[in-house]
Amino acid sequence: MSTSDSSHAPEQQRPVGNERPGHGLHDWEERYAGEQLWSGKPNVALVAEVSDLTPGRALDIGCGEGGDAVWLARRGWRVTAIDVATNALARARAAGDAAGVDVDWVASGLVELADRDACFDLVTLFYPALMRTAGGEVEKALLDAVAPGGTLLVVHHANVDREVALSHGFDPDDYVGHDEVVAALGGGWVIERDEQRERDVTEGAGAHHHADLVVRARRLPHTSGSR
Repeated sequence: MSTSDSSHAPEQQRPVGNERPGHGLHDWEERYAGEQLWSGKPNVALVAEVSDLTPGRALDIGCGEGGDAVWLARRGWRVTAIDVATNALARARAAGDAAGVDVDWVASGLVELADRDACFDLVTLFYPALMRTAGGEVEKALLDAVAPGGTLLVVHHANVDREVALSHGFDPDDYVGHDEVVAALGGGWVIERDEQRERDVTEGAGAHHHADLVVRARRLPHTSGSR
């Protein structure tokens, strides 16, 4: 359910963990039953951070309408794209077919992903709604999905107004944020980028967001993903 003003649901908050009222599976299915939400373009931060990487296996978490996954596949990545909303995946699959690319579209959340032993050379997560858990299961699943030597790219919205979010039924404190992702990266990781970055996006449901928090980290060879 994610992508930027691309076809991912990056500019929305996507559900990839447990649910909160108003942000459950039914809500996302309804949202994707209406008009197209995203521009179909890849997220700007994805293009900036991934263009210099050698293509391999990629996991796009919360793929939404598929903009990021299609962009990656066009550049030679073997992409698995997951989302809990089947309506989103139907749109993403149509976008992939129109682009003539082969993507493995999977209806799943991150923790529920069947192939939990799979390790990817690139794992991307844009503007996520990952529910916090007492045991940190979501952060563990995120880090463990990255193969030794692979890259993790996580992008959150910067400067989120909590009161505005609450007025829309969304409490940022319920979700894994930028700081939690950075804190989860232990000694087996090299943080290559951790910064706030302005963005100029004029299309899609997330055009009102003007800054990103970008974390790009590389898992060291022969290490475990999570601590």
